[in-house]
Amino acid sequence: MTKDHRPSTIDHRQVITSGFVRSMVYSLLSIVFFSSCGYTTKSTLPPSIKTIHVETFPNNIDFAAEGRRNLYLPLLEIKVRNAVINRFLFDGNLKIADADKADLVLRGRLLSYDRTALRYTDNDDVQEYRVHITVSLEMWNARNGETDWTESGFAGEATYFVTGASARSEEAAVEDAITDLARRIVERTVEDW
Repeated sequence: MTKDHRPSTIDHRQVITSGFVRSMVYSLLSIVFFSSCGYTTKSTLPPSIKTIHVETFPNNIDFAAEGRRNLYLPLLEIKVRNAVINRFLFDGNLKIADADKADLVLRGRLLSYDRTALRYTDNDDVQEYRVHITVSLEMWNARNGETDWTESGFAGEATYFVTGASARSEEAAVEDAITDLARRIVERTVEDW
């Protein structure tokens, strides 16, 4: 008796059905996996809080302090306030309002501006700096007349190179630090991590 070497007959309906079932299982698992992620862009603010007023940040930076650079940054307090307002507008969870009509009032003070060296060349010249803008913050809840939260040393930062292809000015880094500070303030307000 000789062995039959012909390929066996395959039931194509069974293959199609098992492939369909397998793809359905993968699809359902993907939907369950992606829908169960814990991340949300929704605000953690109470539904009754809809508006905010951002006061001007008084500039309390001591430019004449011992060991500090004697550097005044013109209009820094205005730039910080405007960046915070713009970030709240971009975020969209709170609307900007006048102080007498706002649910929340953000009060802040500029405390310091620092520049520190991060990286040096072989000749001990500074190649990269980091700038920090530090503020103190108070979030006043006008609805209940209480302070919701305070931060005594909240900072925004940025880095910049002074040499090479990535070189840019300190002023550009200050703008980036202001943007970073504004982003962090808005996140602290609406997400309350």
